[in-house]
Amino acid sequence: MESLVCVAVWAVTLAAAMASILWAYRWSHPKANGQLPPGSLGLPLLGETLQFFAPNPTCDVSPFVKERLDRYGNIFKTSIVGRSVVVSADPELNYYVFQQEGKLFESWYPDTFTEIFGRDNVGSLHGFMYKYLKTLVLRLYGQENLRAVLLADTHRACRASLGAWASRPCGVELKDAISTMIFDLTAKKLISYEPSRSSEDLRKNFVAFIRGLISFPVDIPGTAYHECMQGRKKAMKVLRTMMRERMADPGRQSEDFFDVLIEELRREKPVMTEAVALDLMFVLLFASFETTALALTLGVKLLAENPRVLRALTEEHEAIVSNRKDRDAGLTWAEYKSMTFTSQVTLEIVRLANIVPGIFRKALQDIEFKGYTIPAGWGVMVCPPAVHLNPEIYEDPLAFNPWRWQDKVEITGGTKHFMAFGGGLRFCVGTDLSKVLMATFIHCLVTKYSWRTIKGGNIVRTPGLSFPDGFHVQLLPKN
Repeated sequence: MESLVCVAVWAVTLAAAMASILWAYRWSHPKANGQLPPGSLGLPLLGETLQFFAPNPTCDVSPFVKERLDRYGNIFKTSIVGRSVVVSADPELNYYVFQQEGKLFESWYPDTFTEIFGRDNVGSLHGFMYKYLKTLVLRLYGQENLRAVLLADTHRACRASLGAWASRPCGVELKDAISTMIFDLTAKKLISYEPSRSSEDLRKNFVAFIRGLISFPVDIPGTAYHECMQGRKKAMKVLRTMMRERMADPGRQSEDFFDVLIEELRREKPVMTEAVALDLMFVLLFASFETTALALTLGVKLLAENPRVLRALTEEHEAIVSNRKDRDAGLTWAEYKSMTFTSQVTLEIVRLANIVPGIFRKALQDIEFKGYTIPAGWGVMVCPPAVHLNPEIYEDPLAFNPWRWQDKVEITGGTKHFMAFGGGLRFCVGTDLSKVLMATFIHCLVTKYSWRTIKGGNIVRTPGLSFPDGFHVQLLPKN
């Protein structure tokens, strides 16, 4: 009897081992109607997730991507957070993916990102609903409103904030200070949020959200991902309460973008749901401040390290001020549009910043490209840093050289070689706002102040850009 039990145990163990081996083999050798790109899917389920999130303390392409580009070429396969993904550093494939949005590809992000941003977030919507929401957002962030309202508001905010920071004898942590300035500005436009009048520190919730946004997805107390989810939960609670209070007040006059969404919800046959409206507000509040604050912080660091660029930039802005009747007058749209070198500096900053390490799409059918098959249902990660830092495209790519953009056609959409603001149908609707914020901040900074670095300034990418020890500077008013 005992021998029979032993045989049964060995049989079950052997069967389980064989099943595990077969499963692991099928994981690492997926079926496809053609030749898959080279690469490895890593360990079952885990894939190469740990390597993808490994810290990178440079402005260069991450070791995860660079090692695979050297080994496999510009198109390779991997697995991240449980999903098979084709990573592309190929400009032609990237452009093809963007141009075939809604036909062969659709916007997609790993499940963990969907959990973070919400099932009804604008990045997960397609077709009519996406175009409808984009049209609504452009009422706020389009050039007409930028020219009429937001430029002046931005100039006042930058001038006041820089003045306050300059009064601090111990200096200011620039990344956090710029984030606060932009958040307060955009939150006021979006939801009439005033920090001094609110019992809830809304920005604090978004900061917690951002810290864990691109982190290993383990929802356990104490992890960055858990803090991220809690930050979103608290922020959404504030927005939901605000929405219901406004919905209960039919006589309220429209004051901000939230009211615009509520008017849409009150229609007899509303196009969007309350969940879509709330997720849209959440994404807009997040996207409006964090990416631009990171780019500006890196920009100030790069200007301090490159005095020749700073001199040329200062000359352009001093010329603008000297041509005014009143040197302290507000920035005009004509002045903003005349900032030729500033535009080049902005493009160079965002090229090196590479705020977005990957742009995700999903193949809707089997797709053949350059001899490789991208199977239906697989993800595609367009990798902007690998293009922006490619020495075959940009000479000396890690050098901060705004003159490389001289005589280039103004970029109004994504191109094969530049996709800092996305590309195709989903070219970032906040691009013009971001450019206005950066140019206005630079104008107020270089015409009124010099600065010196106190401490910090080191960067880490995990894979998103961060300043782990901050970037502390002291602003010194010019005569």
